[in-house]
Amino acid sequence: MNRYILQRLTLVIPTIIGASLLTFMLIRLLPGDIVDILMGGDPQIGADVLEKTREALGLNLPFYLQYWNWITSMLRGDMGSSLRSGTPVGKRILESLPVTLQLAFMAIVISCMVAIPLGILSAVKRNSPTDIITRIEGLIELSFPGFWLATMFLLISSTVFKWTPPLRWVSPFQNLWGNLQITLVPAIILAVQPLAVIMRMTRASMLEVLGQDYIRTAAAKGLSDRLVLFRHALRNAIIPVLTVIGIQLGGLIGGSVIIEQIFSLPGVAFYLLSGIYERDYPVVQGTVLFLSVVFVVINLAVDLLYGYIDPRIHHA
Repeated sequence: MNRYILQRLTLVIPTIIGASLLTFMLIRLLPGDIVDILMGGDPQIGADVLEKTREALGLNLPFYLQYWNWITSMLRGDMGSSLRSGTPVGKRILESLPVTLQLAFMAIVISCMVAIPLGILSAVKRNSPTDIITRIEGLIELSFPGFWLATMFLLISSTVFKWTPPLRWVSPFQNLWGNLQITLVPAIILAVQPLAVIMRMTRASMLEVLGQDYIRTAAAKGLSDRLVLFRHALRNAIIPVLTVIGIQLGGLIGGSVIIEQIFSLPGVAFYLLSGIYERDYPVVQGTVLFLSVVFVVINLAVDLLYGYIDPRIHHA
């Protein structure tokens, strides 16, 4: 088990380094920089003024030196400051993080509460009308992107029911009902596609396990169907499902950009999108690297949980 943990930990460092390099290069491939945006493309501003501004912001240094300065600052715990507002990136991320985490965890909980029972039911009633309807439902959910569902919901709720979600963020610790009015609909919309993925994985995993010899042996011993299903089948079938849940949770934390934008939620993804629009390099680099670390840590935790649940990994 210790060897398994060590192998997983050794994969974390190159993954994070690769994410930092990729982020650093991709943001600089976008046309224009923050100096062009700050100056508004004014033709009366001379090239010498633009060059001095870039020099003051450290943008005239070679790319490798800019990367080195940024990554060494990150290792010291300094995520830099916004080139536009001067606000520390780390402080702004910590202020926005609770919004994104709440939205992602609500979405994954909703997904699991619906998807796992549906997946089990679909596997137990294989090729029945229930199974066919469930599979068709999963395909439909995978077909509708979140931004389209969010747009359609706001369009219908505002025109037909004359209701739109509140725009002012309220902490759940201050007003739980007010917070749910803001986050429940975005969380449900975010949960649609993960729900379909988890449901399909649960069904496939349950079907594979239900066909194993030890399941037939347990049933032949006279154990009740409920005991065979939940104690023997589900415990083994849930292992690959956990991996999918971890991947989906990491994706929700970093992939809620459009939903936060549509519903005006002041989360990390909303902050990231603003940084991309403004070509604010420290904001984009710090936020993407932070989300990458969160994604890697979540998947590492799932891998370790996988090893704890499955005894075979202890001896691998």
